[in-house]
Amino acid sequence: MRKLCARWSVLADRIDAGTPADRDRTVDVLRAFAILGVVLGHWLVTALTRSDGGLSTTSPLARLPWLAPVSWVFQTLAVFFLVGGHVAARGHASARERGIPYGVWVGQRLSRLFRPVTAVLVLWSVAAGGMLLGGAELSTVRTLVKLVLSPLWFVLVFAVLTAATPLVARLSPLWPLAVVAGVDVWRFGFGGPEWIGWVNVAAGWLVPYTLGAAWSRGAFARRTRSALLLGGGAAATVGLLLWGGYPASMVGVPGAPISNLNPPTLAAVAFGLAQCRLALLLRGPLDRAMRRQRAWAAVALMNLSAMTIFLWHQTAMMAVTALGLLAPADLPGLHTVPDSAQWMAARLLWLPVFAAALGVCWAAFHTYEQAGRPKRSGTSRTIAVSLPRSRPLGAPDKVISHA
Repeated sequence: MRKLCARWSVLADRIDAGTPADRDRTVDVLRAFAILGVVLGHWLVTALTRSDGGLSTTSPLARLPWLAPVSWVFQTLAVFFLVGGHVAARGHASARERGIPYGVWVGQRLSRLFRPVTAVLVLWSVAAGGMLLGGAELSTVRTLVKLVLSPLWFVLVFAVLTAATPLVARLSPLWPLAVVAGVDVWRFGFGGPEWIGWVNVAAGWLVPYTLGAAWSRGAFARRTRSALLLGGGAAATVGLLLWGGYPASMVGVPGAPISNLNPPTLAAVAFGLAQCRLALLLRGPLDRAMRRQRAWAAVALMNLSAMTIFLWHQTAMMAVTALGLLAPADLPGLHTVPDSAQWMAARLLWLPVFAAALGVCWAAFHTYEQAGRPKRSGTSRTIAVSLPRSRPLGAPDKVISHA
């Protein structure tokens, strides 16, 4: 144990020493926070239960409404787009200064973003075909594939906004916010068609994205402005939940007539605004915390594998669930119906097991995200850490090597 701690201390020292002095470490902290929020949120509110000889998806939020505040903690997608807008706007501005054509810039960013996605699609295409040939129920295969592919909508939306950065980087967040409000008024107030809500998939996430672009221009240097906007976003969220008829959960609940997330509603966007403002207000304390070498090393290494963690966390959970089916009885918190506090307590005990399975997935597939990583040679071990100033989530932009 002492040797392991000593090695980690040495690694942390090297990572800290190799980090540029002018790097804004809070960007990496917020990205890591967003990743953990998505992963833990999915692991806590997604359950696979036996149904007619197969597996079906359900959620404790459908049976335990008092768990809705859990979604407020783990619904961190707005922070994803806040950081993404900030990084993309800075990256595009830097590319223009260096004379890099837009096509080259966006091509590099999107190729890095989609490279690890290819591995997920290939593996699950083979796995789904194998399960069907092996006699698995079609409903079970559909359930599993849907769980894997459902997070990919984020990648597609993120890619579109990244490509549109030159057009939206200086757009005020008030414009897409107005679109979201207008769509909801039409949809819920005047009985508009359901399909109109999908306009908010772009408009809703454009709000935090343009907020991040404004951050890159120094728009939130004054804490007063961020504090006022935090209060406004929080007050709007509370008002919409209490008197606007929006559901309390900030994620989709199976069987619920309205989802705040799919597509995003005005309540979800207002909540995201408050969340983003809080993140910006916490930059000072976060920056001081990241001056601790071990804390910074953990955040830096997590950012190196951000896309791998995001893309494979559902696969890790499903692998553990599938192996658990070999047990003679349904395992509490894994296969049982999520209808009690005891289920939640049992699910918490499964989180380390899910994390271990995710570690196996990381070991197998992180190389797709870390293209260009230096190889080991001789007795010298090279530690490559991706510390990008401007890149899409999880895509390495610059490699700093420590001998």
